[in-house]
Amino acid sequence: MSLPVAPKPALRRFHQASWDEPIIFELSTPGERGVLVTGLEAGVRDAVGDVVGDLPAGLRRAVPPALPEMGQMRVLKHYLRLSQENLGADFNVDIGQGTCTMKYAPKVNDQLVGTPALTAMHPLQDPADAQGVLEIVWNTERMIAEISGMDEVSLHTQGGSAAIWSNIAMIRAYHEANGEGEQRREVITTIFSHPSNAAAAKAAGYDVITLYPDADGYPDLDALKRALSPRTAAIMVTNPEDTGIYNPAIKEWVDAAHGVGALASYDQANANGILGITRARDAGFDVCHFNLHKTFGTPHGCGGPGAGANGVSAALAPFLPGPRVVREGGADGSASSARFVVREPGEQSIGAVAPFFGVVPNIVRAYAWMMALGADGLRAVAEIAVLNNNYLLKKVLEIPGASAPYATGRRRIEQVRYSWQELFEETGVTSEEIGVRASDFGMHYWTSHHPYVVPQPFTLEPTESYSMAELDEYAAVLAEIAREAREDAETVRTAPHRQTVHHTHHDDLDDPERWAITWRAYQRKYFGIPADSTEAAA
Repeated sequence: MSLPVAPKPALRRFHQASWDEPIIFELSTPGERGVLVTGLEAGVRDAVGDVVGDLPAGLRRAVPPALPEMGQMRVLKHYLRLSQENLGADFNVDIGQGTCTMKYAPKVNDQLVGTPALTAMHPLQDPADAQGVLEIVWNTERMIAEISGMDEVSLHTQGGSAAIWSNIAMIRAYHEANGEGEQRREVITTIFSHPSNAAAAKAAGYDVITLYPDADGYPDLDALKRALSPRTAAIMVTNPEDTGIYNPAIKEWVDAAHGVGALASYDQANANGILGITRARDAGFDVCHFNLHKTFGTPHGCGGPGAGANGVSAALAPFLPGPRVVREGGADGSASSARFVVREPGEQSIGAVAPFFGVVPNIVRAYAWMMALGADGLRAVAEIAVLNNNYLLKKVLEIPGASAPYATGRRRIEQVRYSWQELFEETGVTSEEIGVRASDFGMHYWTSHHPYVVPQPFTLEPTESYSMAELDEYAAVLAEIAREAREDAETVRTAPHRQTVHHTHHDDLDDPERWAITWRAYQRKYFGIPADSTEAAA
C-alpha cells in the first residue's frame, strides 16, 4: 500500500538559507594554516628562488599582505555557506535576467574544460603542442560563420561589449582606409538596441543618433532614412530588439544604409530565437557579433569570463582583431595534412583588444554545445525559445496590471519587456519593489537597462531551457505579488522577508562618501582602524 503524498502547494515554500556568515577577514586566526609544509619550506624556497629580488623597490610591499589565516575545514564551510545564500541559474527559474539570456549550460561541458589536458595549457605554449585546442577554435569560427552567413569570424574578443567595440573600431578603420574617416562621424542606433552599441560608438568618437519606434513599436524606417546622410559611418542595431520585437524591414534598413555609403552592424546578443532561421549576411550586414555566454550555452559567470565572436564580410576581413588561429595546409581536404598556427594581426587590423586569441574554456564549451545539437538542434533551440516566450507572454498578460507595450497583439521572439504601469498607478508599488519581493519566492527578476522608455518595466526571457511547469510557476509568483500589491502593499514594499539580506536603500549606493569597496576601506571609514593596523587583517 503506497503512502499518500501531500499535494504540492501552488507557490513553492521557499526560504533562503541564512548563516549570518562573517567575511573571511573576520574569521582569520593568526597562525592557522590550511596546508602545513613544515620541513619542506627550505626546499620550496630553493626551487623557486628569490622571486622578489628582481622587482623594483617601488613595487615591493613594505610588509607581507595581511591575508586571512584559516584552517582548511573553516575555509570549506565558509564558502559553502556563502553558496547557500545565493540564487542562480542552477537553483531557480532564472528567466528574469531579461536580455542577458540566462540559459542552461550543460555540466558535461564544464567537465570537458576541467580536464587536465586543457587546464594545464598556456596560450603562449608552442602551437605544435596545442593543435587540438587550436583546431577547436578554428572549427568554432567556421560554424559561427555558417550560422551568421559571414565570410570570416574572429573569436579574439572576451565578451559582448568588447565585440561591439571591435565592430565600431573595424568600421572606423574601414572608412579611414577609404579616405572617408573625417567625413563619416555619425552612427545611428535605436533606443531598444543594446546600449553598448551607442556607448561603443560614443567612446570611438562618433556622434550618436538614436531613433525611437513608430506607433506600433517597430523601428521606424522613415526616421532612419531622414537620419542617413554622407556623414553616416554605420547603423548599429539589435534585432530582435530588447523588447523582443523583430524588425521585419531589416533588409530595407541595411539597403538604406548602404545607399549613403554607410556600413551595417548587427548586434546579435538576442540571437537565441533566430538560430537557423535568419542570418546576418542574408540581410546584407557587413559586420555582426555574438555572445558565446548568451546564445551558445556557456556560463554567464556574473559578467565574465565571457567570449565574443565577430563576423564580417570579405571586405572587412582585413580589419578583424587578433591574434587569430589560422589553418595552414589541408587544402586537399585531408585533416592529417593541416596544421594550425597563431597569427598576429595584419597591417589593416584594428589589432589586439584582449590578450591572446580567445577565451578557450568558453570556446570549448560553445563548440561542444553546437556539436551536440547539430544544425537541426540549433534551429530547435530557437523554435523552443520562441514557443516558451510566447507561452509566458500569454500567461503574464492574464495578470491584472501587467501589459506588454508596443506591437499590441503581436508575437515576440525570445523575450518581452513588460510593464507594471497599470498596477503602479493603482497601488503605488513599483516594478523594482516587485522584483525584490520575487526573491522571497526563490525567483530572480530584472527591470530594464536605462533609459526606462517602458514605464515600470520588467524583462523576461525564458530561453529554450525551461519547462512549461516552470514557466507556470514563475507566472504564478508574479500573479501572487500583484495580488499582494493590491491587498497588502506593505508586504511588497518591505521585502525581502525570506532572504539573507535586509531591505536596501539607494541612498547608500548614490552617495560616494559612504562607499567602501574593500574590507580595509570599510574598517578605516567606519571604525577608524588605520590601514597598516594588524587589526585590519583579523
